[in-house]
Amino acid sequence: MAKSNRKQVLGRGLSAILNDPDNLTRSINKNNSIESIGKIIDLPLEKIITNSNQPRTHFNEEGLKELSKSIQELGIIQPITVRKVDGNNFQLISGERRYRATKMAGIKNIPSYIRLANDNELLELALVENIQRQDLDPIEIGLSYKRLIDEINLTQDQLSNRIGKKRSTITNYIRLLKLDPIIQTGMRDKFITMGHGRALINIENNKEQIEIYKKILKKNLSVREVEKLVQISKSKIPKNTVFSSPFISQTALDLEKFFETPIKVFSNRQGKGFLKINFESQEKLENIINKIKGEN
Repeated sequence: MAKSNRKQVLGRGLSAILNDPDNLTRSINKNNSIESIGKIIDLPLEKIITNSNQPRTHFNEEGLKELSKSIQELGIIQPITVRKVDGNNFQLISGERRYRATKMAGIKNIPSYIRLANDNELLELALVENIQRQDLDPIEIGLSYKRLIDEINLTQDQLSNRIGKKRSTITNYIRLLKLDPIIQTGMRDKFITMGHGRALINIENNKEQIEIYKKILKKNLSVREVEKLVQISKSKIPKNTVFSSPFISQTALDLEKFFETPIKVFSNRQGKGFLKINFESQEKLENIINKIKGEN
């Protein structure tokens, strides 16, 4: 009985918090069934379908068991969020971990906040809710940022404003996705930190990345030690390739100023060589290409 009272008090409190002009209770009528939009109600778990585009792919089994036990003892502290779909069914927007733990606990109903959302809003809400969690690994965060940019068609600046994160922070997470998949897995499994990953990303060759990664695991290297290894690796000049003449150096500086990005000019003893233009985002690459085309 005590648990039931706690849930009722909780429901009223959350309803009050959500009671703003944008979330006034409205009703919709579909297939002769009326559901409250903007309210928290108990829904049968069997009426809720999960989101196939759920950005979170890893659910720690031990953590789910602990949450399930807590739910058995204290009930649901925070409702899940769902949207109405066909018939009398609902689709999960956020809270899949709570949904799974409740199911594991053998509880039949779960407090659910019902809201309107189209497919794009469904994905964005799920991704943003995922990003705001504190227990995500850096790769999950990077993937969520990238999906918001690619699938919701947001620029990094728009995403920065939308989620309240610095653009440089977003860039750093997305860059981690360039790491070799083996290293990404190591980061997700907490064998290395994001700091290690940020140092390794400066090595373009995946084979070299893996070699340093193995040294990290074998010698338990710190981030600072890895940064030194990376600097040594980057300072190696390709065979028969040298930086030549003041003209080459000045050309590199002029190009850096023009493209507003780091430029390296390599030349061999015969005068043949190549340019290396760095960029940190798709937007930066587009700016470089437009300048080459003369469109900026």
